[in-house]
Amino acid sequence: MATISDVAARAGVSTATVSRALNGKATVDRDLAARVRRAAEELGYQPNGPARNLRRQEAAVVALIISDVENPFFTAIARGVEDVAHEVGYSVVLCNSDESAEKENRYIDVAIQERVAGVILSPSGTTTSVEKLASRGTAFVAVDRPLPEQDSDVVLVDTRLAAKQATAHLIAQGYQRIGCITGPIGVRTADDRLAGYRDALKAARLRSTTKLVRRTEYKAAGAHRAAQDLLAQAEPPDALLVANSAMAVGVLQALQERGIRPGRDVGIVAFDDAPWAELVDPPLSVVAQPAYEIGTVAARLLLARITDNTRPATTTTLAARLIERGSSHHG
Repeated sequence: MATISDVAARAGVSTATVSRALNGKATVDRDLAARVRRAAEELGYQPNGPARNLRRQEAAVVALIISDVENPFFTAIARGVEDVAHEVGYSVVLCNSDESAEKENRYIDVAIQERVAGVILSPSGTTTSVEKLASRGTAFVAVDRPLPEQDSDVVLVDTRLAAKQATAHLIAQGYQRIGCITGPIGVRTADDRLAGYRDALKAARLRSTTKLVRRTEYKAAGAHRAAQDLLAQAEPPDALLVANSAMAVGVLQALQERGIRPGRDVGIVAFDDAPWAELVDPPLSVVAQPAYEIGTVAARLLLARITDNTRPATTTTLAARLIERGSSHHG
């Protein structure tokens, strides 16, 4: 069995150079790299088992690139990823892309430079900076949003159906003018939640009007402005579907400032069951997403792909659950 030292001796270079040359490092002179590869072939040198699993000396590290760690939905995903990775001796590094394609791209570059074993990401918008990962054969899995144009493992929630069910619930409660505050155009979950809202109005033969829809970043401040704007109209909505829990904070604040009571005056259902949702008065009706499970499923898929990157791509779609509380009842 030839060793790295044998290859180094035969090519007349150091073992470090052999290692760099065989890992395809750009820092090695082209002719030198060819000489090392020839020596390795002639000797039948095989980088050894366990280190081979850490191909190209990958670090036992997984990069998790999410849009916003302050959003409890992503915090729970991170926890799920970490718990599974930790069990098998992998560490997780956390990166916030802040819905910025540029920031996401920079983190992917760092992940490649640091030779992480794999990447889990919630892709920002329609960017495909993951092509770099694919072309390098680095394992990756997408969560919460599909990757455009990429054949990869994806773990999603059926968020359009959940939005439809939540809106149908508001309609069944007797609310007539239902509004929707959702995330930015082009963010898949925001588009899906709006589509689900419209599906429910259509199914109930209610007219959908852009006057009742507002789009803003997935944050409290934007949703606060959006709610103020909607409620100030001559014909304000009598119910709102709100696309995430940070937004719900902004909406509840706007209602409070106007002396409007959730449920009795304006029905509310928000995505994501934050810990505080049951503590507000009345308690907040929510669409609970299985965020922790998204993280554990994604981490298991990634570990399987680190072991064998030729596996066929899979899409896992998990269901969300409507939890009816006081904020969506006229009571």
